[in-house]
Amino acid sequence: MGLLGGGVIGAGWAARFVLNGSDVRLFDPSAEASARAARVLDDARTAFQQLTLAPLPEEGELRIVDSLEEAVAGVELVQESAPERIELKRGLLAEGDRAAPPDALICSSTSGLRPSELQAEMERPERFCVAHPFNPVYLLPLVELCAGVRTAPETVERAGAVFRSVGMQPLVVRSEIDGFVADRLLEALWREALWLVSDGAATVEEVDDAIRYGAGLRWAFMGTFLTYRIAGGEEGMRHFIRQFGPALEWPWTHLTDVPELTDELVERIAEQSDAQADGRSPRELEQLRDRVLVRLLQALRAEETAAGATLAAWERELLGAAAPTSVRHIPPEWVDYNGHVHESRYLELFADATDALLGGLGVDAGYLEDGGSFFTVETHLSHLRQLEAGDRVRVTTQVLDSDEKRLHLFHVLLRDGEADPLATAEQMLLHVDTTSGRAAPVREPVREKVAELTQQHGSLPRPERAGRSVGVS
Repeated sequence: MGLLGGGVIGAGWAARFVLNGSDVRLFDPSAEASARAARVLDDARTAFQQLTLAPLPEEGELRIVDSLEEAVAGVELVQESAPERIELKRGLLAEGDRAAPPDALICSSTSGLRPSELQAEMERPERFCVAHPFNPVYLLPLVELCAGVRTAPETVERAGAVFRSVGMQPLVVRSEIDGFVADRLLEALWREALWLVSDGAATVEEVDDAIRYGAGLRWAFMGTFLTYRIAGGEEGMRHFIRQFGPALEWPWTHLTDVPELTDELVERIAEQSDAQADGRSPRELEQLRDRVLVRLLQALRAEETAAGATLAAWERELLGAAAPTSVRHIPPEWVDYNGHVHESRYLELFADATDALLGGLGVDAGYLEDGGSFFTVETHLSHLRQLEAGDRVRVTTQVLDSDEKRLHLFHVLLRDGEADPLATAEQMLLHVDTTSGRAAPVREPVREKVAELTQQHGSLPRPERAGRSVGVS
């Protein structure tokens, strides 16, 4: 990947791509670009370790380069994230277009400039589209895709596939408009927030409280229209609009009127904002933001809704691509009140190893959608040595036996570089037709792959602890 611009957005792009296994070359003439990118990558790495238990691919390499030509040479995607000045962006995109391979995608992170204006000087404008992300890019999955008048339809499709592969949720903007979709909504909210402070009706903290304790919690998974549909009761949106539609004519808002940003108003906002920060530095606030976002995304993942569904889909891809022996890092959050890693975490490691094995056997999203799945019906854990925070561990998996409906597995948890097991797990899986909820024969082509792997593993020594139960003397 070639990145042009290493500010907050460019550095965020670098972190998302690097942590998804892509090599990245970043060009930014700023002397701070290298340190900023390293800091953002470190924060993103910490967030990802908390966000998902799925094994991430081996990190790509991040290189800060001295020229645009070096950044885009031989890449599959050029992502421009320069300041919002149209002449600057247009020039960078034209240069990138001339220097990049003919089949490379070229995208801009612009938050509101029209793609037709940005692609005006490009020799190959058909391969360009806007790909507008949100800060922090490495955690927030939304990316707005918008084509210009000279953009080829397949360009947006290709871009969507690239961003989905790194855990993002593309939103294709149906027509070329200033500000696209999300920023149009945010601008309306920002205008009203400024008026409330300007009129003395609320402080900046009170405005933020109105969002974070109220509608913001709903918006995280329901958005605007679904929220209002529920407010309409059994009759839905029609009833809501009939009941509350007349309120749109009331003079509650300033609509497109903008308060004058006088020195007095700017100073009032700045002072109130400093007080709201309560002595915390921007870096501390960013880290707080990331921790909260991780937990919110995990909560949404548990329901497979909104951004949580995107996270779950990305994790399934990671598990499907992972080798059963992928190395994992044990985070400090796994240590419980007695200083030990909780036993449930061992089960998670073994369950993820099972998922990785099944993914390699062809139990993918398509297989699951067709109604085939393996359910774990029995697990026996043996804890042999203490697992500690900071350990790098891997799980090896052996197929002990299988038949048309069952898969018998034995896992061994090892500290990386050591041969003595930390723990073992024996599992029996049953193949199920999820439509009927009953056990059913494994389907092709998974059946053939299971039989082949069972035969291969049949020549391995049987694990000493296989078949054991709880010992009672």
